[in-house]
Amino acid sequence: MRALPTAASTAIAALFLLSGCATISGRHATAVDLDTILAGPRPAVDRSCDRYRHPVQTLLFFGLRPTTHVMQVWPRSGYYTRIIAPLVRRRGLFYAALIAPGNSPFLRTRAAAYRALLASQPDLYDRVRVVTFPADGGNAVAPGSVNMVLAFGALHSWLAEGIAPEALTTINRALVRGGVFGVVDNRADPAAPVDPRARTGYVNQSYAIRLVESYGFRLVATSEVNANPRDTRHYPAGVWTLPPYYRLGALHRRRYRKIGDADRFTLKFVKVGNP
Repeated sequence: MRALPTAASTAIAALFLLSGCATISGRHATAVDLDTILAGPRPAVDRSCDRYRHPVQTLLFFGLRPTTHVMQVWPRSGYYTRIIAPLVRRRGLFYAALIAPGNSPFLRTRAAAYRALLASQPDLYDRVRVVTFPADGGNAVAPGSVNMVLAFGALHSWLAEGIAPEALTTINRALVRGGVFGVVDNRADPAAPVDPRARTGYVNQSYAIRLVESYGFRLVATSEVNANPRDTRHYPAGVWTLPPYYRLGALHRRRYRKIGDADRFTLKFVKVGNP
């Protein structure tokens, strides 16, 4: 009988491992499952980001488990979808809350690419529920239907677009009381003046905490897992000077590559009330 390709074999092995761990939902078992998923077939660009994004440590910090009902806001290219969706596929639930594309060709293209990703491997992504994340504070999912919401690099965009109050209201309603809201974003220089619009792509950490807490959340833990002390935060094109954006093209690209991704704060909130 013809042997299966290595990538396919790895994927199947990962799924069997997840199935075998169905009765165990502790931190260690989840870490083993996540390590197996990361070792499976994933795009090279995703693998190159792992050393900056520390997905296993980050998701464990937020408390993700195979039974979690989780909504990720603005999943973009699907980096975290490829990790979270297989983990929760059997006993949890994954909502991918996409931006309403409106008349934007860029957003329509990105949404189509994301749906193509889901369709490409139904054995992993067939149970992902794609929903629209509204810009007006409306409901993305039924109120109280998830116990975790994750936002990776979305907060600075909400601030820039002036929709942070609406976004945080939507997230609060989606969560059960006591549910976790995990936020990872680019950390501004604490000595610099606070910019409520985060025009450089960097967000003042203290400002972010006060803002989120004002919408019915309480900060319960912080982590430096995504910190990068090499990031000076002062660049001609803001955070987009650094990889993976390289807005300056070839100019000083080697220097920016050595810096790596932006310095990021990692904040864990819980829902304590309504906005």
